[in-house]
Amino acid sequence: MNDAHEKIDQERRRFLGTAAGVTTAVVAPGVFLHTVATAQSSDAEGRTEGATSAHRWGMLIDTTKCADGCDACVTACNRENGLDLQAKPEGQSEAEWLQQRSAWIRKVKLQDQVSGRISNLPILCQHCEHPPCVDVCPTGASFKRADGIVLVDRHTCIGCRYCMMACPYKARSFIHAEVEEKLTRAPRGKGCVESCTLCVHRLDRGELTTACAEACAKDGHGAIVFGDLKDPDSALSQALRAQPNRQIREDLKLNTGVRYAGL
Repeated sequence: MNDAHEKIDQERRRFLGTAAGVTTAVVAPGVFLHTVATAQSSDAEGRTEGATSAHRWGMLIDTTKCADGCDACVTACNRENGLDLQAKPEGQSEAEWLQQRSAWIRKVKLQDQVSGRISNLPILCQHCEHPPCVDVCPTGASFKRADGIVLVDRHTCIGCRYCMMACPYKARSFIHAEVEEKLTRAPRGKGCVESCTLCVHRLDRGELTTACAEACAKDGHGAIVFGDLKDPDSALSQALRAQPNRQIREDLKLNTGVRYAGL
């Protein structure tokens, strides 16, 4: 019996060692194991350790710099995460498609009831310290990393959408249709919930900016400052000290990682 177990173990190690260097391995009829060798994966570069509580990533959005009609942040987010690859299902109306298509950032307008002043601001996952989406998720698919980033595990998400109902910012989307095209760095699938990840794949490579912040700066607006809330010398911490800012729905005491100035 021991010899048999040892032989099986050797075969398992041999298979895994072989599969690690190929793109696709057949493990059963109709079932494929997709693997990419670490040396060939640019997304794996820089991943030397897991997320730690030494950092808490967040951003400040200055609504006074957010230009009316500009959608650079939305376009950059879509391109970075493969949302621009979405296609309207055959037979679906344009109105229904616009309502159901995934959007990780959406531009909204707020009007002050007293002064009448209108502000433009991007709304995205606020990456709360106490995220309601995590509290209500029955499978643990919604979770918060040690560095404060709130994510969805596509493998355990059952599509119940409790998290969408719990989110006070309407920041999550549900994937209604089959996903024909997607990026390796941002896997997507029918029946799952998704939202802004603060470009976690960039952070795990050692980069210190998000696609939306980068695009906003490139367009000359500089309305989005990304950084480490725990680092007093970070550009984000300095910007937060330099001007009044607030959280959306501060009354909920969620301690969001995304703050807004000019509201």
